[in-house]
Amino acid sequence: MIHPTAIISEAARLADDVEVGPYSIIGDNVEIGRGTRIDSHVVVNGPTTIGADNHIYQFASIGDDPQDKKYADEPTTLQIGDRNTIREFCTISRGTTQDKGETILGDDNWIMAYVHIAHDCVIGNKTIMANNATLAGHVHVGDWVIFGGFSGAHQFCKVGAHAFVGMYAGVNRDVPAYVTVSGTPGTPRGINSEGLKRRDFSAEQIRNIKDAYRLVYRKGLKLSEAIEEIAARSESQPELRLFLDSLRSSDRGIVR
Repeated sequence: MIHPTAIISEAARLADDVEVGPYSIIGDNVEIGRGTRIDSHVVVNGPTTIGADNHIYQFASIGDDPQDKKYADEPTTLQIGDRNTIREFCTISRGTTQDKGETILGDDNWIMAYVHIAHDCVIGNKTIMANNATLAGHVHVGDWVIFGGFSGAHQFCKVGAHAFVGMYAGVNRDVPAYVTVSGTPGTPRGINSEGLKRRDFSAEQIRNIKDAYRLVYRKGLKLSEAIEEIAARSESQPELRLFLDSLRSSDRGIVR
């Protein structure tokens, strides 16, 4: 399972069935779970934990030092879950002590070539990041989010669950759950209806989300007034709770 040209640190822990391809390097304090495949010319540095059944393609750089001038060799971490696909030339950095000290990638994510996930990012589950998508430090991304090719998010932005960030879009404020954004700076264009249909949201649920979106973006209400109305509706429309939570938790202000 381990190619003879691969270099594996004695301080690394690999499950018995992990595959490591030619010329890959697995550094100190790296733990890799069962069924994970590391292709050729991959570098994984630690402290990094990689779960089960991941596939990391050639020339990726995983768990190296954060690209942060304040970083001073603190023992920060990268946590990667299960069943992720990480394609060629991706870079995923460890965290910094200016945050919680860890970068987190959840489960079942599809990370395409040349994607950069910076220090202290927290990525949920079942996301898609198309080629050259870039997340600056401290970005939080919810479940099922899609980033189009060459899109990006500014430091400390939050992108809510089921949101869609279009190709070449630049996000510099928080994107509420379900919202589709395009352009630079990112501008809301409605909700991600097609994505919700594929995830078995009913026509009624999608209609309720669209109505909540209109309260925020089309009715001329103050955000606080829209939040109050959405909170009342969420008692009988639980699909609105993700939208409501992302509005309430925004620190940078939402895209407008």
